[in-house]
Amino acid sequence: MYKNLFFLLLILSACSTPEQKSEPAPVLTGLDGKQYFEPGRSETAQAKLDSNLNVARKNFEADPSEENYIWLGRREAYLSHYKEAIGIFTEGLEKYPDSYKLFRHRGHRYITIRDFPKAIADLQMAASLMPRQPLEIEPDGQPNKLNKPLSNTQFNVWYHLGLAHYLKGDFESAEKAYLQCLDASDNDDLITATADWLYMTYRRMNRPEEAAKVLELIREDMNIIENDSYYLRLQMYKGMLPPDDLLKVSGSNEDVDLALATQGYGVGNWYLCEADTTRATEIFKQVTAGKQFAAFGFIAAEADLFRLQQ
Repeated sequence: MYKNLFFLLLILSACSTPEQKSEPAPVLTGLDGKQYFEPGRSETAQAKLDSNLNVARKNFEADPSEENYIWLGRREAYLSHYKEAIGIFTEGLEKYPDSYKLFRHRGHRYITIRDFPKAIADLQMAASLMPRQPLEIEPDGQPNKLNKPLSNTQFNVWYHLGLAHYLKGDFESAEKAYLQCLDASDNDDLITATADWLYMTYRRMNRPEEAAKVLELIREDMNIIENDSYYLRLQMYKGMLPPDDLLKVSGSNEDVDLALATQGYGVGNWYLCEADTTRATEIFKQVTAGKQFAAFGFIAAEADLFRLQQ
């Protein structure tokens, strides 16, 4: 009896279909149709991100406040869960419909998933709702080396709005947003970031005199804490560094892929504005071959490649 049962179990086991492992879902699709997936991380990095998300969830469950909606969405986004983050911000806006901060963060993540029209709509709403003064320091989710927040909400709204217009190729609207952003740029890091995108905007509009005027904001004695790559791009625009030097990212850099995406896009855009479309295309392809698919330089290179190939 037991022998027959053994053979029956053996046959059933042989005939059963092994459990199929589910394929990971893409976190976003690029403008060219390429799918991107959540990146691999070290155990330490993953544990830290998971721990931060768990804290945000507990805080939210205890008190679903505007601030806790924001942090829960931000923590999901840091794990590349962009659609989940957008869903959280959307739910938060149903409860807090006048929250310019929720509009600001949802707009950012619409940029990440390449939905520029929705990003513009959200960021324009944020701009219409937020007070112009006083500037509100925005806490960092991923602190800098000094553990000192440098940006403010007003800066982030105008900065991301300018970027969304730039990515769509609407440089006139980008210029208007970046000029507002300059008014909210109250330290060297913010001035550097805004000046860089405003300079590129003027170059794309074929307004070299205004572009040159922007470079007057950049000094050799600036105290740069976060935006080293933007500062290097601006030095290149001023003729202080050869363009291709920025493509040689040091291995000692904290995030080589991010630095290449940021510096590389500036170099590619410079060549594009100098009418060397071939070299620009090569560099844009180099940038989009990297891993930092959520970086603004990566998205901008992708957007320009998409337009160049139309």
